[in-house]
Amino acid sequence: MALLIILITCFVIIFATSQPCQTPDDFVAATSPGHIMIGGLFAIHEKMLSSEDHPRRPEIQKCVGFEISNFLQTLAMIHSIEMINNSTLLTGVKLGYEIYDTCTDVTVAMAATLRFLSKFNCSREVVEFQCDYSSYMPRVKAVIGAGYSEITMAVSRMLNLQLMPQVSYESTAETLSDKIRFPSFLRTVPSDFYQTKAMAHLIQKSGWNWIGIITTDDDYGRLALNTFAVQTVTINVCIAFKEVLPAFLSDNTIEVRINQTLEKITAETQVNVIVVFLSQFHVFNLFSKAIERNINKIWIASDNWSTATKITTIPNVKRIGKVVGFTFRRGNMSSFHSFLQNLHMSPSDNNKPLNEYATLLSACAHAKDSDLSQCISNYSWGTWAHKANKDIERNFSLRSDFLWDYTEPGVIHSIQLAVFALGYAIRDLCQARDCQNPGAFLPWELLDVLKNVTFTDGGDSFHFDAYGDLNTGYDVVLWKEINGHMTITKIAQYDLKNELFINTDHQSKNELRNLKQIRSKCSTECSPGQMKKTTKSQHICCYECVNCPENHYSNQTDADYCLLCNNETHWAPIRSTRCFEKEVEYLNWNDSLAILLLALSLLGILFVLAIGIIFTRNLNTPVVKSSGGLIVCYIILFCHFLNFTSTGFFIGEPQNFTCKTRQTLFGVSFTLCISCILTKSLKILLAFSFDPKLQNFLRCLYKPIPIIFICTGIQVAICTLWLIFAAPVVEENVSLPRVIILECEEGSVLAFGTMLGYTAILAFICFIFAFKGRKLPENYNEAKFITFGMLIYFIAWITFIPVYATTFGKYLPAVEIIVILISNYGILCCTFFPKCYVILCKQETNTKSAFLKIIYSYSSHSASSLTISHVSLDSANSNVTATHRSSGGESAARQKSNNLQAQAFAHTCKENPPWVSKALPRKRFSSI
Repeated sequence: MALLIILITCFVIIFATSQPCQTPDDFVAATSPGHIMIGGLFAIHEKMLSSEDHPRRPEIQKCVGFEISNFLQTLAMIHSIEMINNSTLLTGVKLGYEIYDTCTDVTVAMAATLRFLSKFNCSREVVEFQCDYSSYMPRVKAVIGAGYSEITMAVSRMLNLQLMPQVSYESTAETLSDKIRFPSFLRTVPSDFYQTKAMAHLIQKSGWNWIGIITTDDDYGRLALNTFAVQTVTINVCIAFKEVLPAFLSDNTIEVRINQTLEKITAETQVNVIVVFLSQFHVFNLFSKAIERNINKIWIASDNWSTATKITTIPNVKRIGKVVGFTFRRGNMSSFHSFLQNLHMSPSDNNKPLNEYATLLSACAHAKDSDLSQCISNYSWGTWAHKANKDIERNFSLRSDFLWDYTEPGVIHSIQLAVFALGYAIRDLCQARDCQNPGAFLPWELLDVLKNVTFTDGGDSFHFDAYGDLNTGYDVVLWKEINGHMTITKIAQYDLKNELFINTDHQSKNELRNLKQIRSKCSTECSPGQMKKTTKSQHICCYECVNCPENHYSNQTDADYCLLCNNETHWAPIRSTRCFEKEVEYLNWNDSLAILLLALSLLGILFVLAIGIIFTRNLNTPVVKSSGGLIVCYIILFCHFLNFTSTGFFIGEPQNFTCKTRQTLFGVSFTLCISCILTKSLKILLAFSFDPKLQNFLRCLYKPIPIIFICTGIQVAICTLWLIFAAPVVEENVSLPRVIILECEEGSVLAFGTMLGYTAILAFICFIFAFKGRKLPENYNEAKFITFGMLIYFIAWITFIPVYATTFGKYLPAVEIIVILISNYGILCCTFFPKCYVILCKQETNTKSAFLKIIYSYSSHSASSLTISHVSLDSANSNVTATHRSSGGESAARQKSNNLQAQAFAHTCKENPPWVSKALPRKRFSSI
């Protein structure tokens, strides 16, 4: 009942009554009856003849420019259908055909498609509008064609309305694989995705990276250009220029655009490889003009024209350079060859292209074989009907040899596969149906079977993939001149599955190898040891060659980047082609600086031994006794010995033991040395202090042995914790470019800093105490020299911190050795050298009487200073009795000073000599 509601409208196909097409049957190129009709679309003519730029009436004009190669395609379809009809594939069922000439025009092809969709067994040529075409029976079951992708897309959109199977033999646009947009489309050739990929692979294999591309301004050309551009990006190949020519031959700007394209090719002198996605007509005009301009390049041909005899027979075509092309895989052509040999005219044949060919051939009987094709084309553009003999004899030779020369094996094989695919699908569909009845099945039912059909040809099995493509692969051909004629030679096959070239023989390998000799690059290739640096140009293929930086290398030409050496173990100089193993370095024993530092350390040890001997031999002299006694002197000298010895652990190949020993040995021994000097400074300050309160405080504080043990013990604890939790270890410093520095990693910077900081604190306290006692008797004043020694220590270590932090390399340990030597020498010299000088050079001052004289002099001076200071403070309260009290006060102050100095010296010497107690008065004054 729903069908009663459907509005049925008939679109009547009305053809113009002009001479070219007066009735719909006049529009048919070739037809043959059968139980099942197959439609065909072929561009037998190049274009439609029109005297106006834009059509003003909706009429189909006359087609001109007879194309022999496309005419052969119609014969291939007819031959393939006859092969099936003559075989046992479809027993009792005959295939018929209805072939139309698209004239390379979308509008004409759509008019033919309307007739394919017209209702079967209808008195008028009508296409009914229905909401559901599931039961609609058109006049044909399937369509083979068209050749050009632009036309195929337009036709496919119309056939999608009834899901009529469309099998193309040459349309390769990638977008046709989209089954959402083109659900009823299939093809027996690979997609341009694979062709552009094969081209890009060939370009990469040949070492080219600067190329041009020429396409047509239609769906086929634009899609091919976009796909190819994507393929080239992945292999770092750049497109120097992209030229787009008008797609339609009726466009008057074609000649202008071809000339502009050739000017661009001439200007781009570094481009020697050009990819061409054009029709045969475009290539014919392009090459004809390129020969005039003496343009010699490598042309990479698409499957449209790679085997076109029309192009190979252009006069002087060899002057354009080399042509490498991709074509569809060829099959067994012997059957088609026999068909051409037996081709003849028959009055019963309804084959207009055959009749036209015979007429044109008769008109060009006077032409040479080399000019025959051009003659036929020229006659078809003119009024050949009036010049040629209309009555062709039945036994007129159709020049099968001439036709065979124009046969394109790859395209012919694709047409055969398209017909065979339909034949096998119809066989499968007719196994349970009476296909002698034209209404046995509908087109969409055939489409379902066709998508899954598997058929054979020449022993090979074929089937459509999920995208409706028949991926048969490509033959790679090369144009070669042999005996003055351009021939097409197969040099390789391109396997789509494995994406590689398969050479057919040794000669083919040589041909491919020779192609690599031709250079097509934007920039000169970079040698090993260099890398490419892209210039301001938008193309990555235009670059400059720069040397690999240090620690980088490249071992191939045209490297995109330099490889980084393993910084830990290897290095490389500038512009290196390989990495070199780093040398291991450390402060070696035979290094000149190490030898110098060791000599200074040995000299220091000799000084320590010499001082020890001098002090031992002068044990009972005042100078030695005033130094704190022999035991303290020996301890200090032993610490200096250990400090000088510790420098040896900084030299030589670092070991875990030496790394742990050198810092702790120096830290503990130097701290013990400073602790002993600290007790001496404290004792001196205590002995010569005149403030009773300060004296009481210092007496409580002054405990020599506990001070030494506590101060040294704290440092021992710091070092012990350091060794337990973050001990120094041997480490390979790989930060330097060419060497590996074997050094001691301190483990903990905090622990290292704490050790040095603690020593600095003790030295600072010692400095303060010594500074306060700097004005003691000159020949016996240790405090002044201790002050100088501490200053040298501070200067050395304050300088050490920034130098150590900024120094790197194998001489880093030498920095610390130098600082240790400076501080050690400074304290040693300031502490012992003045005493040794007195002992050795001023023996007259190292006596009891000289000592007493100096004490008296110092005491008198101190008393006078004290009196003046006291008088200055109390002058306001004692103006009346100033003279009397000043005299008495001066005497009392001098007496008290003498007593105190005697006691100080006794403390200093750790004993109270009899000659001191007898020499100084014991009476104390209660006040001054």
